[in-house]
Amino acid sequence: MGKPLRVLQVLRAPVGGLFRHVCDLSTFLDTDGHEVGLVVDALSYDAETSSKLDQISKHLKLGIHPIAIPRLFGPQDLVAPFQIKKLIGQLGIDVVHGHGAKGGFHARLAAWGNPNVKKIYTPHGGALHFSKSSPAGRVFHTLEKQLVPQSDRIIFESEYAASTYRHQIGEVGAKGTVVHNGLAEAEFSKIDTNCEFDFVFVGELRDLKGVEFLLRALPDVTTPQGNPARLLLIGDGPHREQFEQLSIELNLQDRVEFAGAQPARNGFARANIVVVPSLKESLPYVVMEAVAAEKSVITTDVGGISEIFGPEKARLLPPSDSKALSRTMQQYLAGGEDLAAHNQRLQNHVHSRFSIEKMASRILAIYLNQ
Repeated sequence: MGKPLRVLQVLRAPVGGLFRHVCDLSTFLDTDGHEVGLVVDALSYDAETSSKLDQISKHLKLGIHPIAIPRLFGPQDLVAPFQIKKLIGQLGIDVVHGHGAKGGFHARLAAWGNPNVKKIYTPHGGALHFSKSSPAGRVFHTLEKQLVPQSDRIIFESEYAASTYRHQIGEVGAKGTVVHNGLAEAEFSKIDTNCEFDFVFVGELRDLKGVEFLLRALPDVTTPQGNPARLLLIGDGPHREQFEQLSIELNLQDRVEFAGAQPARNGFARANIVVVPSLKESLPYVVMEAVAAEKSVITTDVGGISEIFGPEKARLLPPSDSKALSRTMQQYLAGGEDLAAHNQRLQNHVHSRFSIEKMASRILAIYLNQ
């Protein structure tokens, strides 16, 4: 190996799949002998944030650097790029990699005009989820267009994200490349369940995750024994209260448990069927994680989920369709050889295509311009 790289990862809040991606990538780089630093938002830095960062800190030889990066644009956005620019100089950074709309915005502005620093950007959905007609969408899309020339490479985690970016922002040519997220080999192992619940949802409790349609699908679903099917919801979010209220209106109090934020594996241990009814996605880790844990997965045909399902994508459901979701949930409870064969083919596909080793190796090669 040549001279070790000094890499600065820039993101706003350490949550969700974006943070997992950064953790996996940073761990790989550190293990490979490179040095990594992390910039995160100081405004949302709390005990939970600190706990998450403590777990990855041993792989961040260049430290963790909280800088105020507001979720919406404000005066601090005029300051943060200069703070990151100073940090790049102090740490002798070779590669700055921005993640998400805000992370990508500040990372590329901070390294603007610096020929010695490679500027990498991964959208992770971000600005792609904003409508072109909304005020926020117009702002984010305009900034994205202006920053494409300042990007050495733009890495998309799915073909869907690459296609959406071309449609909403514009062509990026040879600067764009797709590198799928991946799982560790240890994650490809069966998680046995106690069958306490029939279905489990794991994700943020917000409208885009399709929780309303899942709740509306549940009332008519029964187990093979004729009992009302039960649902476990793992996660928290801005719309939890409205979903709890909806479950009461649908008379599901005895059939639904809101368990709060927990590791996905906790949910996999309590139900054999994972439901991901999303209305919008990029490339959700939870789908890959559930397949790797040998769960049956019911999900929608949005974002890059069809890339995860590959040859099994005919099983994907339309979003926002409670009736189709209810029918499929009923069918999956019945099981059978056809479902078992589908699950095995899907597991084989995910295992062969989505690994941390492949993901991180390809990104490192991009850093090294190989």
